[in-house]
Amino acid sequence: MKRIINREDSQKLYVQLFEILKEKIEGGDWAVDSQIPTEENLCKTYEVSKATVRLAISELVRQGYLRRLQGKGTFVCKRIIPEGLAMVASFKELMLEAGVSFSTKVLAQTVMMPIDYLDIKLDITEDEHIIYIKRLRLVDNEPILLQETYMPHHICPLTLEEDLENNSLLDVLENKCGIKITSVHDYIGIAYLNDEEARLLDMKKGDAAMLLEQLFYSGENKIKYTRSIKRPDRFKFFIELQRKQ
Repeated sequence: MKRIINREDSQKLYVQLFEILKEKIEGGDWAVDSQIPTEENLCKTYEVSKATVRLAISELVRQGYLRRLQGKGTFVCKRIIPEGLAMVASFKELMLEAGVSFSTKVLAQTVMMPIDYLDIKLDITEDEHIIYIKRLRLVDNEPILLQETYMPHHICPLTLEEDLENNSLLDVLENKCGIKITSVHDYIGIAYLNDEEARLLDMKKGDAAMLLEQLFYSGENKIKYTRSIKRPDRFKFFIELQRKQ
């Protein structure tokens, strides 16, 4: 039986469509490497706008369920992490290789409105405030990594008053706000630096840098989204997986 969009549900339409399409992929209705229906067909099938379809498809692409091939269409891909593997159950703000000792400089710690689809990333409404934290990580006074963190304001307003140069944000969330992180979704890619990013990392505008995007969850709730840009010539990101028993 085909799932339908429930317009009386408080959940946004694109989120409902995302879940429906993800279920089709995970359930094998759409096989790996098969082409999915066009935007027009999805609009007609689920009676939604092109904007809704595009948001749902973009999230599926970002999470590794789909890939776009220019001039050909959108196709189902294999998940990056095979079934039966899980992250080792310890979470850190920086997944850098062992033995790296860094200092932190807070560049911004404020409240803002969601921009650039942050409401979608954090699953909040467009008029909800978010906490914005921008930090520069240094090793021996050399800038290594620029990190921007976004959280729904209601999650833990106390983070606006915390010393985040000397304290871990994850520790603040757990110890001050009672929020336990249960899973993290990591997306690794490449970023090309703008003027400010290049200046802060002592690189040139347009230079390629390593990009790590992370969504932190407590149960099913999205707690924070973090975007980290790292110099490619120093240190490595470190991610460890273990097979589920």
